[in-house]
Amino acid sequence: MLTEFNSIPATEAEQRIVSDLVRTLGPIAFTLQQTADQIPTIWIDRDILHAVIRHLREGAAQRFQMLYDLTAIDERQRVHRDGLPKADFTLVYHLVSFERNDDVRIKVPLAEGALEVRSIADIWPNANWYEREVWDMFGIGFAGHPTLFRILTPPTWTGHPLRKDYIARATEMGPYILTEEKERAEQEALRFNPEAWGMKRHSENSDFMFLNLGPNHPSVHGVFRIILQLEGEEIVDAVPEIGFHHRGAEKMAERQSWHTYIPYTDRIDYLGGVMNNFPYVMAVERLAGIEVPSRAQMIRIMLAELFRIASHLVFYGTMSQDVGQLSPVFYMFSDRERVFQIIEAICGFRMHPAWFRIGGVAADLPQGWDRMIRDYLDYQSKRLDEYDKLVMRNRLFKARTIGVGAYTLEEALDWGVTGPGLRACGLGWDYRRERPYSGYDQLEFDIPICHNGDCYDRVVVHIEEIRQSLRIIRQCLNNMPPGPYKSDHRLTTPPLKERTMQDIETLITHFLNVSWGPVLPPGEAMVSIEATKGINGYYLVADGDTVSYRTRIRTPSFPHLQMIPLISRGAYVADLIAIIGSIDFVMADVDR
Repeated sequence: MLTEFNSIPATEAEQRIVSDLVRTLGPIAFTLQQTADQIPTIWIDRDILHAVIRHLREGAAQRFQMLYDLTAIDERQRVHRDGLPKADFTLVYHLVSFERNDDVRIKVPLAEGALEVRSIADIWPNANWYEREVWDMFGIGFAGHPTLFRILTPPTWTGHPLRKDYIARATEMGPYILTEEKERAEQEALRFNPEAWGMKRHSENSDFMFLNLGPNHPSVHGVFRIILQLEGEEIVDAVPEIGFHHRGAEKMAERQSWHTYIPYTDRIDYLGGVMNNFPYVMAVERLAGIEVPSRAQMIRIMLAELFRIASHLVFYGTMSQDVGQLSPVFYMFSDRERVFQIIEAICGFRMHPAWFRIGGVAADLPQGWDRMIRDYLDYQSKRLDEYDKLVMRNRLFKARTIGVGAYTLEEALDWGVTGPGLRACGLGWDYRRERPYSGYDQLEFDIPICHNGDCYDRVVVHIEEIRQSLRIIRQCLNNMPPGPYKSDHRLTTPPLKERTMQDIETLITHFLNVSWGPVLPPGEAMVSIEATKGINGYYLVADGDTVSYRTRIRTPSFPHLQMIPLISRGAYVADLIAIIGSIDFVMADVDR
């Protein structure tokens, strides 16, 4: 049983949440935890988990409408756990309330011999994949889960990769040998069993008819498989299968220094470039207490918005191509090339510049950067007007997208939808406006919304976001503050160049800071941003070392793909292609 209260003073938000729980559920045992991100963090016993989560979702005065994330931590090798309940593993539930613009983190300690809690998939449907991921990576079970089997690793995989006693490098494994017997077993494991997925006959005079879409098919935008149950061309049910692109990005973080992990983040949403660096370096800075200079903050915003435009242009072009238009994708990729020319001139690289640093950015802006950007801003606005005539007013494009793949605002919140997909349902909630970071509160921009939540509206929101990004970049261009491009904090990595060649001591410090990485104080922090496809966040656990104890990457694409069965039932196969295109995802963002 957890202690009823600990010595840490409760914040106003924690007092409000706990008092509300006690009024509803009676006296409960809980422990409060201080975190660097200031998110109310409450430890509870697993016996009351389901009741607590249900109350926060349905009974609280201001409900927590969204299950933002669900993950776990292997605590068995963690050194700095002062004041925390005894635990071998910890479940972490991150809930968001848009009404109160607030978060809460619920933690559940588990002993190694009792790794099971009750599933909350009956409260939030998007918990289904999150719980499967926790089972796959940590071996924690969820009683009552409808399909609790592996999701990111193959069905024949042994062990749970994110446990601390699981190997972290391929060199620690023996050579891979595929015998005939093992090959037969692997092939048999791939056999699709519809009953295991809860699929059933929907009419007495028809049998199961299945169609495999993917895992290698251009319309699935990556290595992604959807098993369709059909009656004629009508979709009766669908099963998305992911994991083909999983490469252990969270496990890699446990063996990379805080600094050397930055390039790995670029490969998550590989269309987002430095947008992936953004939440990671801000989470590190939150743990280290680093204040980033205003010039570096503005440079970060400008580069992030350039990548938002580049990503949205890919979405716009491929979406129009998916529903039958060939010309737009060539025009839009040509525009994206102009964006990359600017990014390359500033960062030295194009798609994956890994240019953000702990404490700032890698270098100051080069001479002539403002002229390149000004020319591009004048060019792109006119091109968007042309694309509006070419694509959005095209009657065939409208026929393929209006009223197709629609979901309501309530359904979007239930399934964890964020970003353009959420704003297409009428909720004008944008992280840059509601929880400004890196200086967004100093900039003027509008939050585009639509109200039908269909494929067409999702495209409309993306297009208007490009226009708003152009507006933001112009403000960065006209109001770029002077000053340093990186903090002079001692944990800034790498240190400023001018401080590295003065004497042998500064050179040694530079060498250690880059090769081993800075030693961050123990703590936890989750920092999220409005990324290209929705809200992206990094939850970091530091244990007083040069590497992360636990890195959790919350991506928007992962929950978005869960909605495919809901919004495709009753549609046709051709409609599904439009639905997939309108979601705007990349599989590296899903599988990590």
